[in-house]
Amino acid sequence: MIRSMTGFGRAAFEVADIAFELEVRSVNHRHFDFRVRLPRQFTLWEQELRTQAQQTFARGKVDLSIVTSGSMRELSSRVQIDLALVQQYVAAVDTIQKENHLERGLDAARLLTLPGVIRLEEAEFSEDLVRDALRTAVQRALEAADAMRVAEGKHLEVELVTRLESFAVQLASIEQRSSRVQEQARERLRKRAEQLRDETGILDEARLHQEIVFWADRLDLTEESVRLRSHLDQFRTMLRTAALAQPVGRKLDFLIQEMGREVNTIGSKANDGPIAHTVVELKTELERIREQVQNIE
Repeated sequence: MIRSMTGFGRAAFEVADIAFELEVRSVNHRHFDFRVRLPRQFTLWEQELRTQAQQTFARGKVDLSIVTSGSMRELSSRVQIDLALVQQYVAAVDTIQKENHLERGLDAARLLTLPGVIRLEEAEFSEDLVRDALRTAVQRALEAADAMRVAEGKHLEVELVTRLESFAVQLASIEQRSSRVQEQARERLRKRAEQLRDETGILDEARLHQEIVFWADRLDLTEESVRLRSHLDQFRTMLRTAALAQPVGRKLDFLIQEMGREVNTIGSKANDGPIAHTVVELKTELERIREQVQNIE
């Protein structure tokens, strides 16, 4: 079973009564490329999250982000008001106002600006608690993304099997045509030899045999065909036996490159219009297969 590199997963968690949304997105990439967008207070665990993600993703571009609808200040610090000091300020103002017959001009807003009334206290929370909540949420998101990748992999496998069958059918048509092309080449050589004999009275049997052997070898596509069918068999086997823990995308990509070389060789050897046309179809089908393989882990 193959696995796609495209996936998405989401999970929610809470820390100190603050709700967080965590998302994991992955797309195809030649290597493992992990990027995170975390609140400042969570950057301590960035490397751990990377290691955790690598246990699920062998390669691909993976983006992990954490957002909250609340304020991270609630997690890092809390506003504390010194009510006892406020009462002292109020008592002092009352004394000054009574002794000097002044109008009272102190309100709550001005009280909050006085020295020492407001202070920020670091919120007390357990790092182990935050770490556990974060890792649990990340694991849920990774599992959801991985499930999506497995499901997408099943669709890719069906598509690839269909493309491979189409490729095999077109290859068979080239093999059938190749035999006729070789026989036609032999016949043309024989007719040309007979024409020369009629014109000159000389028939060089040895030379004719050499020419027939040369062109038969030049037009023989058996070697390329055999290698292509071997590559097709390997491709099918990898699709059928691939385990999720053993990515095969790079191997399949290598096979496609080798298949492309064989198709190009057929195109250069076959001196025949119908075969040349089918070679174009083979290249088109191979490119479609390549596009799908780029998404396989």
